Amino acid sequence: MLDYETLKIIWWLLIGVLLIGFAVTGGFDLGVGALLRLVARTDDERRVVVNCVAPTWDGNQVWLILGAGAVFAAFPMVYASSFSVLYPAMIAVLFSLFFRPAGFEYRSKIADPRWRGFWDWGLTIGGVLPAVVFGVAFGLMLTGIPYHFDSDLRIVMDGGILDAVSGFSVLAGLVSLAMLMMHGAAFLNCKTDDAILLERTRKALRLSAIATIVLFVLAGVWVALGVHGLQITSIGDVNGELNPIHKQVAVSGGGWLRNFQLYPLMWLAPIVGIAAAAGVMLLAMRPVIALISSGLSVAGVILTAGFALFPFLLPSSSVPADSLTIWDGSSSKHTLALMLAAAIIFVPIILAYTAWVYRVLRGPVRIDDIRDEYGSY
Repeated sequence: MLDYETLKIIWWLLIGVLLIGFAVTGGFDLGVGALLRLVARTDDERRVVVNCVAPTWDGNQVWLILGAGAVFAAFPMVYASSFSVLYPAMIAVLFSLFFRPAGFEYRSKIADPRWRGFWDWGLTIGGVLPAVVFGVAFGLMLTGIPYHFDSDLRIVMDGGILDAVSGFSVLAGLVSLAMLMMHGAAFLNCKTDDAILLERTRKALRLSAIATIVLFVLAGVWVALGVHGLQITSIGDVNGELNPIHKQVAVSGGGWLRNFQLYPLMWLAPIVGIAAAAGVMLLAMRPVIALISSGLSVAGVILTAGFALFPFLLPSSSVPADSLTIWDGSSSKHTLALMLAAAIIFVPIILAYTAWVYRVLRGPVRIDDIRDEYGSY
């Protein structure tokens, strides 16, 4: 049977897999929404773009729900604390996401251009705002969030969310937006063969890939030179149950690069993130390979942040010793073991179903198809 320490690491990895799963599938949904008004100018073109993602977007949200549920069950203190600390941002994302199902379902019900224009803006906001907020959240984890625990382990905020937002977290939000717009453009590149729409899509693909590389490198330099990282100096037996306020943490400039120094293989993550984004620009004429390359870039960027933070999950900027880690923020050993058994059964089923859906819905969406097909979005 696996020991407690190993189970904690496995669940850190599994949550990372779920987050990447959402970023790769739900990410191109967000990216397509953000690009809607940029690459599609006529109503027919916008209907093509909407019909590229509308049949599958809700299934892609399974990864987000699984990720949130896994954090709730595997790291309940992290879940409770993060939703308390980031509540305004979570509400903003939630309300922006409301536009997506409503926009997909109602946009084409009325032919009035004002009606359709309203839902087009709603879908655009529903793509841009979550992408930015998710990136800002990662940026906040690297710069730290002002909170601490009292003696009864109740979370105490040492400032509002706006107090925590910094230039770096805004930059992280822009990295996320550029990355998901690149991924959305790569998906559209596979799903349409209309010459004019395809030309605009490939232009957006190249520009967003360049933006992803530039912003990601800039964020890396900022982390190395201007962001103080955390390092555990004393915590106790990580194979046992730990109190999150009974550890010692050191703060140092460039501290988030320590894991890369200790484990050089971790450098593969940022290398893949940059190289795959560069590959997207070079492979735009080969849509499927470009989409795979875009997905690899997304995974590389997320893994870079995860490797830098390990083992921290929710760093505190006001009381670093109260930062939550995988060692002291996890559920019981029994809970993690039971969840692992369920994940071994159900995650492959979800993967198989997702693959089957995309196989059935493969192929381009054409303007003539949406004009002729009753019930299209």
